[in-house]
Amino acid sequence: MHFGFSYVGLAFILMLMIPNLVWTKNQPKDYENYAKNENKVLGLFERIGEALVTGLLLIFSDFNFHGFTWWSLWLLASFILMILYEIYWIRYFKSEKTMKDFYRSILGIPVAGATLPVLASGMIAVYGKNPFLGAATIILGIGHIGIHLGHKKEAQIAD
Repeated sequence: MHFGFSYVGLAFILMLMIPNLVWTKNQPKDYENYAKNENKVLGLFERIGEALVTGLLLIFSDFNFHGFTWWSLWLLASFILMILYEIYWIRYFKSEKTMKDFYRSILGIPVAGATLPVLASGMIAVYGKNPFLGAATIILGIGHIGIHLGHKKEAQIAD
């Protein structure tokens, strides 16, 4: 592992943050009713995971592209997942913005808005051979995916 700025990490973070900033003004109808019931332990995991993943993505140059090898397929897979994540958001922003719209799967991936970036982060961790990002991704996944599965269940949204 090598300390240094990661432009791949920055691109990943921008792909995450820009739609989330737009979402703050376009939340699903009644979302606040579900958010107030979030599991506090899962919320703690989510916040810790977000901070760790964000920081780690930026401080290791191992996540940058270093020429094509078979190992680069992990990075490519990560960006394919992030492109699906952007498609998920475009679809959501064009919808009526209901809880059902927010929790629609994409290509069979449940709670896609939570699951896709966690999977992508895990693949970047593998690409960069970084166990710290891998562990942070697991922490994030437990919290973030757990919270959104809870919201989906509470809203009684079927797949």
